[in-house]
Amino acid sequence: MRIATWNVNSIRTRVDRVVDVLERHGVDALAMQEIKCRPDQFPREPFEAAGYELAIHGLDQWNGVAIASRVGLTDVATSFAGQPAWAAKEGTAAVVEARAVGATVGGALEGEAPVRLWSLYVPNGRELDHPHYAYKLAWLSALKDDAASWLCVDASLPLALVGDWNVAPRDEDVWDMAAFEGATHVSTPEREAFRAFEALGMVEATRGRVTNYTYWDYQKLRFPRNEGMRIDFVYGSPAFEARVSGALIDRDERKGKGASDHVPVIVDLD
Repeated sequence: MRIATWNVNSIRTRVDRVVDVLERHGVDALAMQEIKCRPDQFPREPFEAAGYELAIHGLDQWNGVAIASRVGLTDVATSFAGQPAWAAKEGTAAVVEARAVGATVGGALEGEAPVRLWSLYVPNGRELDHPHYAYKLAWLSALKDDAASWLCVDASLPLALVGDWNVAPRDEDVWDMAAFEGATHVSTPEREAFRAFEALGMVEATRGRVTNYTYWDYQKLRFPRNEGMRIDFVYGSPAFEARVSGALIDRDERKGKGASDHVPVIVDLD
């Protein structure tokens, strides 16, 4: 089974590129972030024509997550139990944003264990002194606690937490640490929140298998200069990691007209 994650930065703008990646790479299940639409606005037809089922969670033109699968799609959840809420504007009610969707994929072949797949769009954090930064840390902490509870119930669960984590866990995950002095994504609390999943026995599946950035800003010629960041990851439980046989970051997908600022991150499972 081949699983991928990709911050597509508007599925309506890039649907043709996304379906092309599914077919060209033979992806069985794709977790998407920043779809930027409601379910009724999602361009379903090209996915369904290619043989994919869809789980979509979007509230408006911001955020939004989805999973496309051609190997089964069941037990869909549009948030995790402890997911914090956020008030977009002062004086407005806090809501649980469309930043997480989970589904069980795979298991179609005899003897093949399904995977519990979560597509995650972790809050950006904005600035170190911004309330969104505290929200980001609370969001990651709640996700870790929920993941711990899932694995406590079933230690053999093939669990994959994938997506745009908005954290660069190591210095080599950004082109120049000096450029990030005093900024989010590289702060110690964020990195500690990311590493906290290791205490659950989880392993980031791409780190030891492929090296590349996964995001390049549209501004300042970041991509031609290879001034990127590695912020898209596949965090797997021990049962998931035991099945991983390879990984790929499709850097070329950042090229050309209409590219997302992120690229697909792919893992293969035996």
